[in-house]
Parts: sequence; C-alpha cells; structure tokens
Amino acid sequence: MASASTFKDGAWHGKIEAGGQFPPEQGRYYMYIGLFCPFAHRANLIRHLKGLTEIIDISIVKPYPKGDDKGWPGWKFPTADDPYEGATVDLLFGSKYLHQVYFKDKKDYEGRYSVPVVWDKKTNQLVNNESLEILRNFNTGFNSTISDEYKILDFYPENLREKIDEVGDWMQADLNTGVYKAGFAPNQETYDKNVIPVFRALNRLEDMLSKTGGPYILGPQLTELDIRLYPTLIRFDTVYVQHFKCNLGTIRHDYPLLNEWMKNLYWNVPGFKETTDFRHIKENYTKSHADINPKAITPMGPIPNIESGFEKDWSKITAGGVKLPE
Repeated sequence: MASASTFKDGAWHGKIEAGGQFPPEQGRYYMYIGLFCPFAHRANLIRHLKGLTEIIDISIVKPYPKGDDKGWPGWKFPTADDPYEGATVDLLFGSKYLHQVYFKDKKDYEGRYSVPVVWDKKTNQLVNNESLEILRNFNTGFNSTISDEYKILDFYPENLREKIDEVGDWMQADLNTGVYKAGFAPNQETYDKNVIPVFRALNRLEDMLSKTGGPYILGPQLTELDIRLYPTLIRFDTVYVQHFKCNLGTIRHDYPLLNEWMKNLYWNVPGFKETTDFRHIKENYTKSHADINPKAITPMGPIPNIESGFEKDWSKITAGGVKLPE
C-alpha cells in the first residue's frame, strides 16, 4: 500500500536521499520510462548525465497504443507476439501493462498511468512519478554513492537557482506543455490563443542565447534548463510542427542559435543522442492520438531528423525568431 508520506495530490513525491526514507543504494531503485515522452526523457537524461545508468536499471514501454480516451489500459510492454524494437519487457515484474505496476503500490489508484516512474525494490513501493522532482532528486540524491567525476556535476546550482526557476516557470507553461495546449486544442479559438505563447517562448530563448553566448541556455554551464528544454526541442520539427500544428516556424530554419544549441547537445554531449529515439517519438504521437491523426500515418520527414555539423563561433550567427501575429 502506498506510503502516506509519498502519495498525495494524486501522485507520488518520495525522495532518494542519505538518511531519508529512501536512502541511495546501487540496484535498489528501478525506473519505468517511454522513449517517446519528453518528461520521461528528462529523467533518463539526468540518469545518464549523473552516471546512474549502472545504478538504476530501466524498463521501456511501447510508444503505442495509448489506450482509450481515459487512458485505459494505458502503456503496454512488448511481448514475443507483439514486439517493438527499443522497448523492453517489464524486467521487474513481467507486467503486461504499466498500470499493473501502479496497482502494486496502490490498488485503488485512479490517476494517469504516466512515465517516468521510480520504484523501490527493497520496500516494494512506488517512490516518485513527477518528472521535475525526479530530475532534481537524481541531480544530488546519489552523490554519496557515485564517483567524484559525477558528484561534482550540479545542474541546479545554488547561484543559478533563481534564474533557473524564473525561466523554467514560463518555459514549462508556454513551451514544454504549451505545445500540448496548442496540439490538443478542441477548437480554432483555443488553438489560436495557445500557439502564440509557444513561439513567444522560443523567441525569448533565442534572444537569451544571443546574450549569454552559449553553448548552453545560461552560458558556459550545462544546467537543468538545458535538460528540460532539449526533450521539447528535439521533438519540435519532427512532431510538433505538423502534428500539433505549431507551424509558425521551425527550429532549423527560424531559430539558428537554438538549432546550434540543440545540435551541440545531440552530437557532442554524451547522454543526449543516446536517450533520443526518433522512431519511438514520431510513432507515439502519430499512432496514439486518433482524434488528431485518425489514419495513424507517420510522416516520413523531416529529413534529417536533426542536422549535423556545429558552429562553435556563435559570433558568426545572427539570432533568429518569428514574427508573431498582433
């Protein structure tokens, strides 16, 4: 049964920390993700960046089907007669569906069966299923058990927290979830209202990069903001432009600095390319949103999914952006 200290407001909020309810131990914790989900992507990214891939094993659900309009039965694990390359069986319990993992902790759970999920194998309970909390927890939670090489990496440093929180708030509202507000708009008026903030946020980020000089959002140091932005931007031209009708511009044509920022992470920073699977990403959106794409046809383009090459001297690049309607 779910611990009262970790389950509240319809989600789990446990924290891995030395001396706490969930102390850091190698092999004790397990994570369920989908390679398609931008929020699970950030959790998998921090797992790679903090050297936790040998400490926390994962299982990967299939990118579709998603279930009915209420999300039932939800994300599925592949089977011998229903395989999917890059997805895995539930290596912990052998579950057919992710909801079975949720029910192992809380039999009367009525929320969404979302990824990511962190599970404690020792006490047999769900620890956390909130992606930003997992991101921040993994940033420091295992520092007492990992090598100095990874221990010194801090993606939410004290001196930058105020700025990270400020930018993170509007980036989350207008861009990370903003693409969904536009994409799932039930009518023209709602879409028109919600698509503009997406590109206003992109314009602001492009302007920020022109001032900080890169190669990361806040300048020379890779932070939580980069980890939160990358999963959205890597999906932008490949999915959100056509599928969510976020087509006031594209990253590769209208945002040269954001494009260089993204290419640098993908090609040059270990962990970013390794956690990105374009087939899972594209087929999830196009084959699990029947109301948006009823024939479940996945577009072939764009080609390539991400451009190659990287310009180190950003002084040669003129900042871009798109002109927004009045």
